[in-house]
Amino acid sequence: MGQVVAYYKYQTTKIINQVDDTPGLRVWQRNYYDRIIRHEKILELARKYIFQNPFRWDKDPHHPCKMSQSYCSNSHFKVS
Repeated sequence: MGQVVAYYKYQTTKIINQVDDTPGLRVWQRNYYDRIIRHEKILELARKYIFQNPFRWDKDPHHPCKMSQSYCSNSHFKVS
């Protein structure tokens, strides 16, 4: 599974950097975290996190615009 995720990250990073003209910019955080969900309550919490996460993206310290203002000036990732 790790190879599948790594290949996906590699390919999407390449495409995003081509579209945004940002060669070499990191798009993904370094690792990912997976776990087995065994209980309905934990599943509901995971769903809530996944749903709400995009709304918190502009506050994330790893947001590309917080790491590179030049990237942000020409990007669809602008922080408000």
